[in-house]
Amino acid sequence: MRLAVLSDIHANLEALTTALRLAEEHGADTVVCLGDVVGYGPDPGPCIDLVRAHCEATVLGNHDEAVAFERGTQVLPRDGQVAAKRHREQLSDDHLDWLRGLPLQHEAYGCTFVHASPDNPADWARLDTFHAVQRQFDAFETPICFVGHSHIPAVASSSLGVLRVRRGHRFLADVGSVGQPRDRDPRLAFALYDTEAVTYEIVRAHYDVEKTAIRIAEADLPSSLAHRLRRGV
Repeated sequence: MRLAVLSDIHANLEALTTALRLAEEHGADTVVCLGDVVGYGPDPGPCIDLVRAHCEATVLGNHDEAVAFERGTQVLPRDGQVAAKRHREQLSDDHLDWLRGLPLQHEAYGCTFVHASPDNPADWARLDTFHAVQRQFDAFETPICFVGHSHIPAVASSSLGVLRVRRGHRFLADVGSVGQPRDRDPRLAFALYDTEAVTYEIVRAHYDVEKTAIRIAEADLPSSLAHRLRRGV
């Protein structure tokens, strides 16, 4: 099984459309989304529609929670708070109900899928220290757990000295962000994982950033959101 794992789309329709096309071109058998379908970007409704149509499973992200449940909005960046409020007003009841029905965690194909961290999925913790990352391996039993949330691709192993995904070891893999990368590379990012060959790669690709930036302005969202897309921060 060849999995495409997407995360942090953030209502960026141009990036999502490109990522789904590339997933198909790379021979993905199925697509899983790690959440934050909404937040920040200009097209929350169309992005939800595409994810519902193309993703086998989707888990809840913190921006999804902020929009659908009005929880945790106050801890978002100021521009994120503005976007969350706008999205809540724009989305249909059907869209909001779908977001509210998303699980915090999903397990399939010998993989665990969660937005932020498997040890406490509802806490939205950032795994930014060695000890925080290593603690996660006690929270899932599958060989690999996929996370997003940081918007920065990375892979960690439970075995010291293991630097790439391979059979016989356990891994925590951050798949980066489709709609708002933050590693100073504005290209979209998502992961491809082959469950039989046990191979893993991050796909990076250009999309029409300027079109999304124009849509942000048209949606009367903070201009900082367009600047971040251009710079990948």
